[in-house]
Amino acid sequence: MTDSTTPRRVRVRAPELTGKGGWLNTGGEQYTLADLRGRIVVLDFWTFCCVNCLHVLDELRELEEKHRDTLVIIGVHSPKFVHEADHRAVVDAVERYGVEHPVLDDPELATWKQYAVRAWPTLVVIDPEGYVVAQHAGEGHAHAIAKLVGELEAEHEAKGTLRRGDGPYVAPEPEPTVLRFPGKALPLPSGTFLVSDTTRHQLVELAADGETVVRRIGSGARGFADGPGGTARFSEPQGLALLDDGSVVVADTVNHALRRLELETGEVTTLAGTGRQWWQGSPTSGAAREVDLSSPWDVAVFEGRVWIAMAGVHQLWTYDPVEGTVAVAAGTTNEGLVDGPGPEAWFAQPSGLAVSADGDRLWLADSETSALRWVDRDGAVHTAVGTGLFDFGHRDGAAEQALFQHPLGVTALPDGSVAVSDTYNHALRRYDPATGEVTTLATDLREPSDAVLSGDDIVVVESARHRLTRLRQPEEAVRVESVAHRTRRAATEVAPGMLRLDVVFQAPAGQKLDTRYGPSTRLLVSATPPELLLKGEGADTDLSRTLEIDPSVPEGVLHVSAMAASCDDDPSNEYPACHVHQQDWGVPVRVTPGGADRLPLVLAGMDEGA
Repeated sequence: MTDSTTPRRVRVRAPELTGKGGWLNTGGEQYTLADLRGRIVVLDFWTFCCVNCLHVLDELRELEEKHRDTLVIIGVHSPKFVHEADHRAVVDAVERYGVEHPVLDDPELATWKQYAVRAWPTLVVIDPEGYVVAQHAGEGHAHAIAKLVGELEAEHEAKGTLRRGDGPYVAPEPEPTVLRFPGKALPLPSGTFLVSDTTRHQLVELAADGETVVRRIGSGARGFADGPGGTARFSEPQGLALLDDGSVVVADTVNHALRRLELETGEVTTLAGTGRQWWQGSPTSGAAREVDLSSPWDVAVFEGRVWIAMAGVHQLWTYDPVEGTVAVAAGTTNEGLVDGPGPEAWFAQPSGLAVSADGDRLWLADSETSALRWVDRDGAVHTAVGTGLFDFGHRDGAAEQALFQHPLGVTALPDGSVAVSDTYNHALRRYDPATGEVTTLATDLREPSDAVLSGDDIVVVESARHRLTRLRQPEEAVRVESVAHRTRRAATEVAPGMLRLDVVFQAPAGQKLDTRYGPSTRLLVSATPPELLLKGEGADTDLSRTLEIDPSVPEGVLHVSAMAASCDDDPSNEYPACHVHQQDWGVPVRVTPGGADRLPLVLAGMDEGA
């Protein structure tokens, strides 16, 4: 029995944590939920390809530090791509992204299924007695979880069910390599290479041999600070491009900023971004230092502007170095593969950029669609290789049927073709626009994330081998056995005909929906194939909608994008703090007589309509 001051919550007994890959960051210990009884547990269902998951890792850092003696965050790694089911790759990703909590490697999605998770990222809160008390999908929930953790601490301290003390996290031993998970490289006019040493939050200049360190720029500590090379700070920098004035623009990914490196002095300044992450409703153009950005992953100079692969919001932006402004150039923020005029195109984590040898095309690696795409001088978007979010693999041949697996880099070759750093296939591939053919140039690379030309050689950033690898430009293709994959998650069986879609959103305690400037919610629905939906596609402000499923289409994927804005509910506060909650779902469905006629997707809260 609870007293009248105890918050009433829906509680469901938490299923056990199981994963064939075992536990990481625990010093070899294996844990069960019983071992964690008395602690508040937050499960973070993530996969390392997913930029939204990386955003949540950063959102949770402050919460993790503040409540270290009562809260245990556990990352449940749930793979999308085949490569992400490789245990070694998960070990690498945990270090690469600075994950400082235990991680359960669940390659077969056993725990994902037990918790009925439908999207990356999803956060599940378990109270000290082992009950699920909240679930949140997507980004922007750290403030709500922080408030809930505070309430649970007080409630269970009073009940005597809270256990304080050190958590199960054990830091791994650091490795003494020159580079640590480098991201991108840039040949400098001096003949040296500038490399983004991503996990160490630095830029490293290497001699022409690609091995000898000339200098390091950045203190090596995560942060956001301008100044001399020895004290400036970055946070997981990635893309690099040479500007006309001889300086270098840096995509400072986790700082959501563009930085400028003066090569002669090593001085670092900020060109664009505020350090805050862009959210729906934020400005999409304006003075560069006043507009928020979102995980800029690569940069390239095209048509007089710096183009930005804005992976965090599935768009391309531009920075005008003369005017000092930024603006969206292409993409709607919807995740997918749609060609056409820039403002109508859809991307999915664009992560690599390169300008063609003749300057007519901006090539881009669209990682989550495993696609090679390009932008023409008029700003229109085209796809050379790739079909969408769910098909990937290693297949050479005609572009219409060729497959990549989560490529992160592109390199324009002198003959007009383009090399693709096919990251999750551990390969360097080539697409020739003249023939429409895809071939493989090299294999046995380890997560290549970029490549640059050096004379007659190609220098590849072998990210997971922590080095630059020099290859002769091959005259013949490597023969590779074709492998094709499709993202496989358990399909939800739905009945043909009318299907009620409910996006569950409960404003966090002490908050209410923000209706000051109109509707505070948005729901966008589409399907693959489009014929799956007879009725219900498109955008509206209601988070519930009746869809009509075509009985003649046996299976497909429902694409659902939801957003809700909430503000502190305090009439005395003229300027309440406001927060945006958003998530995209891709829900595989199988049309079956007798299947479900309701599809609940939890954005925040608990589904009480089941």
